[in-house]
Amino acid sequence: MKKILAFVLVLAMVLAFAGCSSSKAMSHADFVAAEMDSQVTVETYVQATQSWWDNKITVYAQSEDGAYFLYEMACPEADASKLVPGTKIRVTGTKGEWAGEVEIMDATFEILKGSFIAEPVDVTALLGTDELIAHQNEKVIFKGLTVSKVEYKNGEPGDDIYVSFTYGDGTYDFCVERYLTGPETEVYAAVGELQPGDVVDVEGFLYWYEGVNTHITAVTKA
Repeated sequence: MKKILAFVLVLAMVLAFAGCSSSKAMSHADFVAAEMDSQVTVETYVQATQSWWDNKITVYAQSEDGAYFLYEMACPEADASKLVPGTKIRVTGTKGEWAGEVEIMDATFEILKGSFIAEPVDVTALLGTDELIAHQNEKVIFKGLTVSKVEYKNGEPGDDIYVSFTYGDGTYDFCVERYLTGPETEVYAAVGELQPGDVVDVEGFLYWYEGVNTHITAVTKA
C-alpha cells in the first residue's frame, strides 16, 4: 500500500512539473500588456523571413489578432526552409524593445499544424497619429504617398534603400531591408527607380525605428 501511495505521489509531482514547464500561449493583447524583459509565449504564423545566418533567423509573424517581430530566433539551417509564409509556429522568448520596436528576442520555436496569410490593412489615414503604433509589425498598405527622397545606404546599390515619403503635412522614412528584399528582388529594383514627386502605394511590414519605418515589400505607382 505504501509503495502504491509513493508511486501516486511521484506521478502527481511529475504531472505537476510538466504542467508548469509548458507555458500557455498568450493572446496578442496579453503580449502587449506583458512587462518588458518578461518571458512570453505566442502562437503565430510566419509571413516573411530575413536571411538565415549563424543558426538564427528573423521573422515577420502575424496572427488574426496582431503581429510580432521575432528578432534572430534560434533556427538550425535545416529548419530555415520550413518557415515559409503561412507556417504556424509556437514561439517562446523574451519581450524586448529597441528604438521603439517591440520584439521577441532570444526565441525558440516549434512548428504546429495550421496556416494563415494576413492581408495588408490600409492604415494610410493613421499616418501622423498615435493610433498607428497599434498596428506595429502588421502587414499594411499606405496609399497615395509622394516620394520625397531615395538614397542607398553607403551611397550605392547593394545595401538597404532609405525612402522618404510625404503625406499631408508629414514626412515619413521607410526602408527596403536588404535581408528581407535584397538587390535581386523586383521591389528593390522598383524602389531604386523612384523619383521625387512620384505618387505611389506602398505595402510592407510596419516596423518601428524612432517612429514608423515600414519595411517595404511592394510599391506601385498610383
